[in-house]
Amino acid sequence: MQALQGSLVALTTPMTLDGGVDYKSLEKLIDWHISEGTNGIVSVGTTGESATLNIKEHLDVIKFTSNYVNERIPVIAGTGANSTLEAIDLTKEAKALGADYALLVTPYYNKPNQKGLIAHYEAIADAADIKQILYNVPSRTACDLLPSTVKILAKHNNIVGIKEAVDDMARVQDLVNISSNLDKDFFIYSGDDPTFTDSLILGTDGVISVAANVIPKSIANICKLTRDKNYDEAKKLNIYNKNLYKLLFVESNPIPVIASTDYMRSYAEQIRPYIDEDFTVLGTDGFGRSDSREMLREFFEIDANSIVRASAYTLYKNGNLNKDILDKIYKDIGVDSTKINPWEA
Repeated sequence: MQALQGSLVALTTPMTLDGGVDYKSLEKLIDWHISEGTNGIVSVGTTGESATLNIKEHLDVIKFTSNYVNERIPVIAGTGANSTLEAIDLTKEAKALGADYALLVTPYYNKPNQKGLIAHYEAIADAADIKQILYNVPSRTACDLLPSTVKILAKHNNIVGIKEAVDDMARVQDLVNISSNLDKDFFIYSGDDPTFTDSLILGTDGVISVAANVIPKSIANICKLTRDKNYDEAKKLNIYNKNLYKLLFVESNPIPVIASTDYMRSYAEQIRPYIDEDFTVLGTDGFGRSDSREMLREFFEIDANSIVRASAYTLYKNGNLNKDILDKIYKDIGVDSTKINPWEA
C-alpha cells in the first residue's frame, strides 16, 4: 500500500446542470491534481458532498474515483456516519470498490461520550478490513474525539491515523507524542488549512486540505518543504495563502471553494483545465442542487468576488497564473488591476 503523507485534497464533486455527478469533469480534476503534485485524494468527504449525495451516488463516486486513479496516488473514501452499522456498511463497500483507506468522521448529532466513541470506532475497525483514519471536527459534529481516546483507538491494527481539525497546537503535539510512542505507524493529518503548516513543523504527516482544490501545487510544496525541514521557505510560501484560507471558510464548506472554481470557469484553459463551460455545482444551501452563482447572491453575507479575487491572486503569487489572465479576472469582477494585492489599503 502506498504511503499516505503530504497534501491530501478534500476533493470537490463536480455536478452537471441536471444535478448528476459530472464524471467527465471528475476525470479532468483527478488528472490535474496528480499532475500538480497532490499526494492523495479524499473522495466524498465533507467537501465532496458526503452530506448531500445519496447512498448510490456516494458509492458510485468512490468506485469511479478509485478506478480512474488506478493506483497512481492513494484514494481515501469518506465513509463516516452517525449510525455505526451504516458506517460499517459504507466502509466495507469502499474497500470492495477499490479505496485504499477510509476516513471516518465522529458520529454527528448523537453527541456520544468517549466510551461511545471507542465502541463506535472499534466496531467499524473489527468489521471492515481496510485501513481507517479517524476524523475529528467538533465545529461540525458537536462531538470531540479527545487525544486520550485516540491513544486507545490507535492500538487497533486497522486504525492508522487521525485527521484533526481542531486548531490547537497543544493538542496536535499530544497527538504527535502518542504516535511517536506506538509500536506501529499512526499518522497525524491536519484538517485545518490556516494552521496546517504549524502542525507539519510539529511533526504531523500531512494535511487533508480544502484549499488544495484551488492551489494544489502550493499545498504540496509546503508539505515537501517541511518534510525536508526547510521550515523558513515553507512559512514564506504559506504567507501567500493565509487570506485565501480565511475566505474559503466565510460560509459553510464547500460553498466558498465551489464558488471560487465556478466564478473562474471562463478562464478554465489558463487556470483549471478540468472545468467545462457548463460546470455547475451541488449547492449546500439546504434546498438541493443549484448553480452556485445564484446561490451565492442569496446566501453569501460578503462580496463573493472577494473569494474570486483572493483565489486569482494566490494562484498568481504561486506562479500558476500569468499577469495577463490576472488582469482579465480583475476586470471581469470590477477590481482595480493596478492594486494587485487584494489586501492592500
